[in-house]
Amino acid sequence: MMKPLISAAFVFGLVASTTAFAAERTVILAVQNMYCAACPHTVKSSLQSVPGVKAVSVSYQDKTAVVTFDDAKTNVKALATATTNAGYPSAPKG
Repeated sequence: MMKPLISAAFVFGLVASTTAFAAERTVILAVQNMYCAACPHTVKSSLQSVPGVKAVSVSYQDKTAVVTFDDAKTNVKALATATTNAGYPSAPKG
């Protein structure tokens, strides 16, 4: 009887600890190949399709994308992959 209860408590602890460490992060990506006014729309759409992305702002002038995301659901590598797959390679600006 105690074993299922202990197992359930352990699983609940794992789920709760993962959620506790999740955080909202913001990254600025330097985006290549943006040469026309339609490019930022494509970059924004590619980033918004990534699960966990909360907000995206793309600047054609600065050739950047500012992305706010849930780091428990995605990461910077997945964001860069999304833009690269859309034809706009990117990397964290820094």
